Amino acid sequence: METQHAATGKPAWVERVLMRCPGQCAVCRAWSTARVCADCLLRYARPAPRCWTCAARLPPELSGRREAKCGRCLREPPPLDRTVAALDYSFPWDGLLQHYKFHQALDLRETLLERLHQALSIAQVEPPDWLLPVPLAPERLKERGYNQSYELARALARRRKLACDAHLLLRVRSTTQQARLPLQERGHNVKQAFAVEPARLADLRGSHVAVLDDVMTSGATVFEIARVLRQAGAAHVEAWVVARTPEGGSDSIRR
Repeated sequence: METQHAATGKPAWVERVLMRCPGQCAVCRAWSTARVCADCLLRYARPAPRCWTCAARLPPELSGRREAKCGRCLREPPPLDRTVAALDYSFPWDGLLQHYKFHQALDLRETLLERLHQALSIAQVEPPDWLLPVPLAPERLKERGYNQSYELARALARRRKLACDAHLLLRVRSTTQQARLPLQERGHNVKQAFAVEPARLADLRGSHVAVLDDVMTSGATVFEIARVLRQAGAAHVEAWVVARTPEGGSDSIRR
């Protein structure tokens, strides 16, 4: 029996057909079979040198230097072994991610997924034992109808043949929306907001874990998750994100 997509309610075959139909580029409105046309990808999705552990943009002269780090990570190493980001959270990706996240624009998922898939290939990441999406608070999941990070994670897992689990990592405390807080208060806001499913602790012991999120700003969310995973026995923790905000910047994404 043909399944339906949880967010749109359309049969899965309808979603597949719609994704292949000609339409307009979501950025420049030119006719395109892809949601973002090749010209816009060439203009707005070029790879950039990034910090190994937080994915902040680095000066062009550091391009190609393996494990280069920003000054902040040199001073205060984060609890992540590595962070890979596909894009800058700036035009046009900021608007597209907002639509994908809050307006059920799931037709954008494949474009975002492809950008992340390519970034991971360029970064030559090792396949993790677990790919874990950042969990949503129950009330936000009910309001939105889907977890945008899980939608990306399960599609990426199929593409790269990874084990993806939306129930291993739990959100155990609702938090104030991160975008409403100054950057320096975001770490405290997500403190003790996550936990590992107690019955699954053995699955994490000694494992390599990649945490997937759509946008990384201060890093507070993925840093807190990395600490929780390490306390549970994970040996190696990475963050894979679609977009990274400029260092010290802010965004309007509501977790």
